[in-house]
Amino acid sequence: MEKIFPINSTLNFNQSPSDKLQYIQSLQNQKHTVAMIGDGLNDAGALKQSDVGIAISDDINNFSPACDAIVDGSKFDDLKTLIGFAKSGKTIIIASFCVSLIYNSIGLTFAVHGTLSPVIAAILMPLSSITIVLFTTGLSNIIAKRRGL
Repeated sequence: MEKIFPINSTLNFNQSPSDKLQYIQSLQNQKHTVAMIGDGLNDAGALKQSDVGIAISDDINNFSPACDAIVDGSKFDDLKTLIGFAKSGKTIIIASFCVSLIYNSIGLTFAVHGTLSPVIAAILMPLSSITIVLFTTGLSNIIAKRRGL
């Protein structure tokens, strides 16, 4: 565990399901953001209560615990990389909003000046949505490749 978590991390082992749930609630009452990692079987309450619940399973196809993510047990060593990739999603969303804002501001400028016909506007609106989907998908793929995923 020392390879994945910093030395000052608090790790609790051999806890009952109610102990886990109470511990997470106490941290959240102290305004902490809590990530719970467990196998999902006896951790369902704690995984659901946590801000981010990550279940580790050897059979991810037949497993549906109350959590935000399911990680294959063989990929546990990659957990830090996967969490970093998930955090980059926020950057991708902000970039997508910026692209959309620029795209729509330009279109709005032409529309206000009366130089954009309704037919062109009708074509550009779905094209705007397609552009954002392609942008976010492409950027996600680039970041995933850079992280070795």
